[in-house]
Amino acid sequence: MWKEFKAFALKGNVLDLAIAVIIGAAFGKIVSSLVNDIIMPLVGLLIGGVKLDGLQYQYGDAVLKYGIFLQSVVDFFIIAASLFFVIKLASKLKRKEEIKAAEPPAPSAEVVLLTEIRDALRKNGSSAG
Repeated sequence: MWKEFKAFALKGNVLDLAIAVIIGAAFGKIVSSLVNDIIMPLVGLLIGGVKLDGLQYQYGDAVLKYGIFLQSVVDFFIIAASLFFVIKLASKLKRKEEIKAAEPPAPSAEVVLLTEIRDALRKNGSSAG
């Protein structure tokens, strides 16, 4: 059982996924800090100095903290946009690599010269015959 687990855990896809989760968590913290510490204070200033995470509606004992929800929505859109651009860039780079791999290598100088000589001989041979 240990061997099976080790084989599973050391597969490339599992390791890639684990690394992606760790990087994603760190990226989430960066985006949350960007939203909480930079973007939302600027938005608050633009709407008259209101601190958005403090926005709430109270009805009796129930408190609806819609300001925190707005921050979460902004977080989501920034993360989604960032991932969109990263995936788009990765796809573009992958396509370029695929195009390069599909192109045949350029012929060497000797091959080009021999081709020119062959073509010249064919031209001269067909006009003489």
